[in-house]
Amino acid sequence: MTFEGREVVYPYGELDTLVPAYVTTIHKSQGSEYPAVVIPLTTGHWTMLARNLLYTGVTRGKRLVVVIGQRKAIGIAVRGGNMKPRWTKLVQWLRMSQSADGS
Repeated sequence: MTFEGREVVYPYGELDTLVPAYVTTIHKSQGSEYPAVVIPLTTGHWTMLARNLLYTGVTRGKRLVVVIGQRKAIGIAVRGGNMKPRWTKLVQWLRMSQSADGS
Protein backbone atom coordinates (compact mmCIF):
# COMPACT_ATOMS: atom_id res chain seq x y z
CA MET A 1 0.00 0.00 0.00
CA THR A 2 1.26 3.53 -0.71
CA PHE A 3 0.63 6.48 1.56
CA GLU A 4 1.66 9.99 0.46
CA GLY A 5 3.98 8.49 -2.12
CA ARG A 6 5.71 6.12 0.32
CA GLU A 7 5.25 2.39 0.45
CA VAL A 8 3.76 1.22 3.74
CA VAL A 9 3.86 -2.45 4.71
CA TYR A 10 1.30 -3.88 7.12
CA PRO A 11 1.83 -7.29 8.65
CA TYR A 12 -1.03 -9.67 7.84
CA GLY A 13 -2.11 -9.74 11.49
CA GLU A 14 -2.68 -5.96 11.49
CA LEU A 15 -4.81 -5.70 8.35
CA ASP A 16 -7.99 -5.77 10.43
CA THR A 17 -6.94 -2.44 12.02
CA LEU A 18 -7.26 -0.61 8.69
CA VAL A 19 -10.54 1.22 8.35
CA PRO A 20 -11.67 2.95 5.16
CA ALA A 21 -12.30 6.68 5.48
CA TYR A 22 -14.24 8.89 3.11
CA VAL A 23 -14.11 12.61 2.56
CA THR A 24 -16.60 14.91 0.91
CA THR A 25 -17.31 18.61 0.91
CA ILE A 26 -20.06 20.19 2.97
CA HIS A 27 -21.64 21.39 -0.26
CA LYS A 28 -21.82 17.86 -1.69
CA SER A 29 -23.09 16.45 1.60
CA GLN A 30 -26.27 18.54 1.63
CA GLY A 31 -29.29 16.30 2.00
CA SER A 32 -27.20 13.44 3.39
CA GLU A 33 -26.48 12.09 6.88
CA TYR A 34 -23.36 10.40 8.16
CA PRO A 35 -22.69 8.52 11.41
CA ALA A 36 -19.75 10.79 12.22
CA VAL A 37 -18.56 14.11 10.82
CA VAL A 38 -15.24 15.89 11.37
CA ILE A 39 -15.13 19.56 10.39
CA PRO A 40 -11.70 21.26 10.25
CA LEU A 41 -11.77 25.06 10.50
CA THR A 42 -8.70 27.27 10.07
CA THR A 43 -8.16 30.92 9.29
CA GLY A 44 -6.01 29.78 6.37
CA HIS A 45 -9.23 29.15 4.46
CA TRP A 46 -11.11 32.21 5.68
CA THR A 47 -13.45 32.27 2.68
CA MET A 48 -15.02 29.05 3.97
CA LEU A 49 -15.76 30.47 7.44
CA ALA A 50 -19.45 31.05 6.85
CA ARG A 51 -22.13 30.29 9.41
CA ASN A 52 -24.37 28.55 6.88
CA LEU A 53 -21.57 26.16 5.87
CA LEU A 54 -20.77 25.35 9.49
CA TYR A 55 -24.48 24.76 10.21
CA THR A 56 -24.82 22.46 7.21
CA GLY A 57 -21.72 20.51 8.22
CA VAL A 58 -22.80 20.12 11.84
CA THR A 59 -26.27 18.96 10.88
CA ARG A 60 -24.89 16.17 8.66
CA GLY A 61 -23.65 14.20 11.68
CA LYS A 62 -26.07 11.58 12.97
CA ARG A 63 -24.24 10.48 16.16
CA LEU A 64 -20.95 12.37 16.33
CA VAL A 65 -19.75 15.78 15.16
CA VAL A 66 -16.20 16.93 15.86
CA VAL A 67 -15.18 20.50 15.04
CA ILE A 68 -11.42 20.96 15.12
CA GLY A 69 -9.30 23.96 14.34
CA GLN A 70 -8.38 27.38 15.54
CA ARG A 71 -10.64 29.09 18.10
CA LYS A 72 -10.50 32.27 16.04
CA ALA A 73 -11.69 30.44 12.92
CA ILE A 74 -14.55 28.78 14.78
CA GLY A 75 -15.54 32.15 16.27
CA ILE A 76 -15.57 33.82 12.86
CA ALA A 77 -17.74 31.04 11.43
CA VAL A 78 -20.19 31.06 14.35
CA ARG A 79 -20.57 34.85 14.27
CA GLY A 80 -21.05 34.75 10.51
CA GLY A 81 -18.14 37.12 9.99
CA ASN A 82 -17.68 36.11 6.38
CA MET A 83 -21.32 36.45 5.35
CA LYS A 84 -21.77 38.17 2.03
CA PRO A 85 -25.06 39.74 0.98
CA ARG A 86 -27.11 37.53 -1.29
CA TRP A 87 -28.69 39.26 -4.22
CA THR A 88 -31.90 37.53 -5.23
CA LYS A 89 -35.08 38.64 -6.90
CA LEU A 90 -37.26 37.03 -4.25
CA VAL A 91 -38.98 40.28 -3.23
CA GLN A 92 -39.70 41.20 -6.85
CA TRP A 93 -41.03 37.72 -7.61
CA LEU A 94 -43.32 37.81 -4.58
CA ARG A 95 -44.65 41.22 -5.59
CA MET A 96 -45.23 40.05 -9.16
CA SER A 97 -46.97 36.95 -7.84
CA GLN A 98 -49.26 39.05 -5.63
CA SER A 99 -50.15 41.42 -8.45
CA ALA A 100 -50.85 38.49 -10.79
CA ASP A 101 -53.19 36.95 -8.16
CA GLY A 102 -54.99 40.25 -7.75
CA SER A 103 -53.92 40.42 -4.10
